[in-house]
Amino acid sequence: MRVVLQRVKRASVTVEGETVASIGEGLLLLVGVGREDGEAEAEWLAGKVASLRIFGDEQGKMNLSVRDVGGEVLAVSQFTLLADTRKGNRPSFIRAANPEEAEPLFEYFCERLREAGVSSVETGVFGAVMDVELVNAGPVTIVLDR
Repeated sequence: MRVVLQRVKRASVTVEGETVASIGEGLLLLVGVGREDGEAEAEWLAGKVASLRIFGDEQGKMNLSVRDVGGEVLAVSQFTLLADTRKGNRPSFIRAANPEEAEPLFEYFCERLREAGVSSVETGVFGAVMDVELVNAGPVTIVLDR
């Protein structure tokens, strides 16, 4: 699994002109599920996301997690994170899990975030063409692989 994590002031997802999810301060997660991924990867990544200390404390140092600040999470499934661009100019997505396998694991990941103490976990619409809007705070962008 691969997660691109962005610390945000706010973020939202729109499908066909309708806002389907939005959050205030917290994290926007773009989540890619690979063919070889399972529950162990999802659990590890959820724990890492919930505990990663990337929010400022009273002195402005990155010392607090999304859980510590009561931040929200917006998770968006994105198979293109698994693109292989080593050959040619057209990305190959052979490493990405099929939707039938990816969707349950994506949902499992989101549930593990909730169990790890994240106060609010919103999601986009799995498999839909989505417009994602965000105000990146910092900016802070981190790539997590498992």
